[in-house]
Parts: sequence; C-alpha cells; structure tokens
Amino acid sequence: MSSVIYPVTNLKAIEQINIVRGKGVYVFDQDGNKYLEGLSGLWCSALGYGNEEMIAAINTQLNILSYSQLFGGRTHQLAMDLADKLADRVPIENAKFFFSNSGSEANDSQIKMLRYYFNAIGKPSKKKIIALDRGYHGVTLATAALTGLPVMHSHFDLPVDALGILRADCPHYYRERVAEETEDEFVSRIIGNLEQLILSEGADTIAAFIAEPVMGAGGVIVPPANYFARVQELLAQHDILFWADEVICGFGRTGNDFGSTTMGIAPDLMSFAKQLSSAYIPISAAVIPGNMYEAMIEQSAEVGVFGHGYTYTGHPVACAAALKALEIYERDGLYDRAAQAGAILQARLQEFSSHPLVGEVRGKGLIAAVELVANKETGMAFADGRVGAFAQRACQQAGLLLRVVAGNSVGFCPPLIIEDAQLDEMVEKFAAALDATLKFAREEKLLQL
Repeated sequence: MSSVIYPVTNLKAIEQINIVRGKGVYVFDQDGNKYLEGLSGLWCSALGYGNEEMIAAINTQLNILSYSQLFGGRTHQLAMDLADKLADRVPIENAKFFFSNSGSEANDSQIKMLRYYFNAIGKPSKKKIIALDRGYHGVTLATAALTGLPVMHSHFDLPVDALGILRADCPHYYRERVAEETEDEFVSRIIGNLEQLILSEGADTIAAFIAEPVMGAGGVIVPPANYFARVQELLAQHDILFWADEVICGFGRTGNDFGSTTMGIAPDLMSFAKQLSSAYIPISAAVIPGNMYEAMIEQSAEVGVFGHGYTYTGHPVACAAALKALEIYERDGLYDRAAQAGAILQARLQEFSSHPLVGEVRGKGLIAAVELVANKETGMAFADGRVGAFAQRACQQAGLLLRVVAGNSVGFCPPLIIEDAQLDEMVEKFAAALDATLKFAREEKLLQL
C-alpha cells in the first residue's frame, strides 16, 4: 500500500487496478491486461489516449513558455486566444472567462463571482443558489455543498445553510414520479415545488439556479423534454440566473457543442472542464456574461484588485492543450460524430431494456446509463450498492472499464473517437458482465420478485 490518499474511494479497498499506459480508446494495467475505457477516464478523455497532435502541442508550448501567471496585469497570448475562441462559441453575450484547473474550482469561482456581482449592483442579499437533488458540482467546501449526493456530504459538516444552498427536486421521471403520474404531471409538480421554494425564500435572496443539462454522477439523468423550458420561464419571472454546469456535457458529449444546445437551455452562466482539453492537461473555465463582468470592474478598482485567482489560472500549457483540442473537435467533426455514434450507443443499450435486472436505459449522445433494479415490474431499487459494485467488477474482468453511479446505475461515456466496432465490443462485454451480475443477484437472493 502506497502513501496516497485516494479520491472518491473506499479507503479499505484501494489500489485494485494499476493503469500504466493508454492508446486510443484502450488502457493497459501493470500485468498487460487490455481494457476498453468506457467512461473516458472520468467523463473527460474525449480524444482518447496518446493523441500525437495533443502531445506535440503540449511539448511545443513547454519549450516556448512552460509557465506564466495572470496576476496583477500580466497576460500571455494563449489565455487571450482561448478566451476569445470560446467567446465566439458560447451562447452568452459578450462572454468573459475565468480559467482554473478543475470543474470544482470553476464552480467555486462562480459562487464567488455571483456574490461579488450582486454586491457590486447593490443587491447584497441575493446570494442563495438553487441546486438539484442528485446534482454533482464538485468537492470543494462550497461546491460539495452545491452537490446533491449524500455520500459527498457525510462526515464533512458542510456549510450548506451558511452558503445559502437550496435544494430542488431531481427531474428523474423514472425514479421520482408519484404513483401513476404522467411525465407532464411530474414536471408540473416539481416545477410547482420549485416555484414554492422561490416564493418562500424570496426571489430577491436567490442569485442563481444551477443544473447539469444531463446529470452525470447522479445517475446520467436526462430530464423530461419540457422540464428546462418550464424552469427557464419560472426563473425569468423571478430574475434568477440560469447556471449551466457543462463540466461533463460540454464539447460534444451529448452530440452537440454543449449540453445546453441539446436540452434547449439558454444559460446566463456556464462552467467548463474535462473535455475542454480532453483531460490532457487540467483546465476549466467559469463563463459569465459581459454585463456581469462590467459591473465588477469598478468594485475591483475600489479595493485595488479582484481578490480571486489561482497560481495556475490560465496556465499557458493548459491553454495550448485546450486550443488544440477545440481545433481537433471542429476540424474532425467530432460533435457530429458523437451524435452518430451516440445514436448507435443508445440503440444498442436499449436492447438491454428487457433484461431481468434492467429498470431503465437512458442517455443522450455518447453518455448513457443502465439502471439495475431489484424488481423490474415495480422499479424497486436495491437496498444497497452490492449489485452495482459486482457489475463494475464483472465489466473490468471482461476488459471494460465503466463506473457505477447513484447506487446501481452503470454509466457509459466512451471517448468521442470511438469506432462503431468498438461500440459493439463495449456492448458485448457489458452483456457478459450483466449476465454474470444477474447470476450473482439470484445467488445472493437480492431480487424482489
């Protein structure tokens, strides 16, 4: 056992697989075993492993300028070029970008900038943020409070109330509907609950509503078709900003440039990370509209500095990696390719809908989940995560790396470069693992028939 403290890991079950190299959509462990990387690492390796153009761009930049900071009036061309390139592509007017290193940092920066902005325009009470149950937005002290997953809260004593974090219903029709509710009735009910939350808290105290276009770690949840339209209508009535967390969905994952495009969202704020550089170098971005930035300028002048930033904000090598990734995505038509491959993936996974263990198959583009249930007829969930954990191990034994999220939902998120034959390979390996998992569940008497 090494001296590493491992993230999001049972600390009694560490170092189970040691990945030593990767190429394309495959990775290899220290014993030479080959695995199809079905989750793009952690929803991030869009271009797969060993992309020579990415490596060359990074190496070239290391030789030119390995580091420079952006504090106190300094800049470098790569940060400006990346911000300008992104500004031409996002659906936010006169967008401005604050760069950092992870999705957690981008979202943490958004919280701070929201407070800074509303103080600047004379609305200091407008600080609360509405976040969804089962939403995932990071693990810093503030962003873990935004995250609506109990495991991210347990034993950390997070300042949820002190930060003004409010919780709204998870828009998962399959799991959260009541009795014989139709999808429209479900949406109307949870939108009504959201409206009551806004009215009871006071719209003048609420800064923003945050949501992932497709929820990732919470179970790859695709909200009903009319959900976000209803949310945006309600937020507009109450002068509350819509903040789209695009950390997983951005840059092709859902078959479009952004998840917001796929789900019909016109965001006021956006957060990026992961596929921004295809995970070759850590980089993220908090995106705000120009009017919000303009309001912050005078306030920073009064103090003498905008008192927020990181040593590695706008790191030149990270910016070079992001610029090259964006170039490849657009030149090679990878957003369209993700839509085409995604249609194949979604169709193939739907073949498991009749499997005795499967309650729901869901997804958009090249992100999907297969939810395993104790009772197929009623949708009853398993009492614990043993079945999902077994399924993940069975996939690994079959040469497929996936991740089980939200208890017993098997998440799929392959690199955007995956070929049709590799999609078939992924599905075939999962099929074998699923049958092994059914046998395990029956032997352990975990099914509720």
